[in-house]
This record gives sequence, structure tokens and C-alpha cells, in this order.
Amino acid sequence: MKQTVHRAYNFNAGPAALPLAVLEKAQQELLDFRGSGMSVMELSHRSATYEDVHNQAIALLRELLSIPDDYDVLLLQGGASLQFTMVPMNFLRPGKKAAYLLTGAWSEKAFQEAKLFGEPYQAVSSKESNYRYIPKLEDVKWAPTDAYVHLTSNNTIYGTQWKEFPHTGQVPLIADMSSDILSRRIDVSQFALIYAGAQKNLGPSGVTVVILRKDLLEQANPNIPTMLQYATHAKNNSLYNTPPTFAIYLLGEVLGWVKDQGGIDEIARRNEEKAKLIYDVIDGSGGFYYGHAEPASRSLMNITFRLQDEALEKEFLAEAKKEGFVGLNGHRSVGGCRASTYNAVPYEACEALSQFMKHFQAKHAN
Repeated sequence: MKQTVHRAYNFNAGPAALPLAVLEKAQQELLDFRGSGMSVMELSHRSATYEDVHNQAIALLRELLSIPDDYDVLLLQGGASLQFTMVPMNFLRPGKKAAYLLTGAWSEKAFQEAKLFGEPYQAVSSKESNYRYIPKLEDVKWAPTDAYVHLTSNNTIYGTQWKEFPHTGQVPLIADMSSDILSRRIDVSQFALIYAGAQKNLGPSGVTVVILRKDLLEQANPNIPTMLQYATHAKNNSLYNTPPTFAIYLLGEVLGWVKDQGGIDEIARRNEEKAKLIYDVIDGSGGFYYGHAEPASRSLMNITFRLQDEALEKEFLAEAKKEGFVGLNGHRSVGGCRASTYNAVPYEACEALSQFMKHFQAKHAN
């Protein structure tokens, strides 16, 4: 008889929920991977068995995201935070400028790192509203001589998301897509470089995906440490040093799960349904709940909201925890509540949260 496993309603912002089917398969394969007599964590990263795992993950990324042939797919370490440094270190030479579109804390951090290597500037910012909205495309400005334009596609802390992206012509467009990659269809060819920490939609923490147009490497600074050069990893299929093998294995399994579910279009449809369950409660609460993000800028991945006062918020979060909901506290810099509804968060969890929110309001409304 199969033992029933208790699973929390996991709304953590990251590391986040993983598909149950993936976890169960990893559990089955943990001690003896493909008849090797070893765990995938014990395999040499130079072995044919691991190489197959590695290449399959890259192939699935290419397939699911329709990545053109003139792009490299890299599997790196250090999270998006290291990419905040690697991007300007490679592509922002002294005396050059780069346009940064500031829509939240992570784009701010990327902007600050870039100051160490060149002259980044704020091309647009929504900070004056505490990042409640995504700027209009017509308000985004850049110069044809800029090294690149940088944006963060989804803002986990503030709950906003770019619905469409600027077309920057000959100026490379670079995006941090850590918290919404693989959640909807995008045109990869619109970007020169995309990077994403895996721990939201792609897999566990420990691996970072970089999708890089090959001709951009020709513009990269060669006079930086070897490990911080994109070219190093592109030439070596991300095997220059020991990669995070178990994280890449799980990345591949999550990508396989997405494919089995029907691919990105089906995942996007589900994500819209899940988010609607919660936003409808907020919008129909008569102000008992209210969102941080302006409606036109709302994220489908991170739903940020507040209650009428902090005491009521604390009570809401305490009761939610007792009912098995995890990760609903808002980020410490914003407060309030946040439900992260990434790909692997099931519809049933969002439905349960919407019902809990309705019951809580009915009990506490004046």
C-alpha cells in the first residue's frame, strides 16, 4: 500500500514548490541512478551517464522555450546575484553606459553592481510609487550607443510583471527572468541574454540558467577572471568546472514534467487560472484585502496584498499557518502578504487559499 504523504500548501517565494511527480521520481532514483549503483550526486560529471543528464536538460530548455540555434544555453552557479556582476563585467566597459529599468529591489541590486564596471543609468523607474507599477513602454528610453538595456521581468517582492517588453533594436536587451521564466511564452530572439535562478519555476536552488546570443560573446571583455567569462562556459558546455549535478538533474526532470503537462502554453493557462482565484477574492472583498500592485501590472507569479491593519495581517498569517499554508508572509521590506503561485503550485492549493481568505473575511469583517 502506498503511503500518503502530507504536503503543505507551499506558497514560498523561493526556494519554491517542486512538482510532486518529480520529487517522487528523484526519491526512486536516489540510491541507484539508471543501474549505475550510485546516486546521480555521486556520478562523475565527466561520465557518459551524467553527460546525458546534462545535455538532456539543455535540450529540453531549447525545446520548451523555442531557443534559436544561434544562442548558447549555460548552466551556471551563483544565482541571479552573480549575474548582476557577470553581465556588466563582461559587457559594460569603462566609459560605456547601460540603461537599467528599475522596477523593484532586484533590478536595484543589478544597477548597483553595474556601477562597479561602467556608467549605468536609470532609464526609467517606478520607485516613487514603491514599485506598484511597470512603466509604459513609451516611457522607456535608451541611447543607440548604450552597451545594453537591462530589466527584471517579474518582481517577487512587489508583485509586478512586465506584460510585454521593449524592442531595443541593435542595443542588446538583457533580462533577469528568475521568477517567471517558463511560466508563459516569450520570444527569446527579442533578448540578447536571459538569466534565471532555478529555484522558482525551473528546479531547486543551486543552478542558474543563462541563455546567451552567441554574437554577444564577441563584445565581451576577455580581461576578466576565467570563471566569470561567459565564453569559458560556452566553450565547455558548462562543464569547465564541476557543475551542480543534482540540481541540473532535477532541472531536467522539472522540464520533462512541463513537457508532459502540455508545454508552456498549457502551463501559462493554468497560471492565469490559479492567479485569478486569488485576485478575484482580493477584488471582491470590498477593501478588506487590497493589492500592492496596480491591476495592469499584476504578476501571475507573486500575488502581493495587505489587510486593513497590521494586527489583522498577523492574525491572518497565524491562522493560515495553522491551516497548512506556508510562505504567505510578505517580504520584510514591504510587509503584508504574498502568495507565490509558480508553475508547480497546484490549482488545489490556490483554491484552498481563496476559500481560506473568504472565510477569514466573513469571520472578521465589521
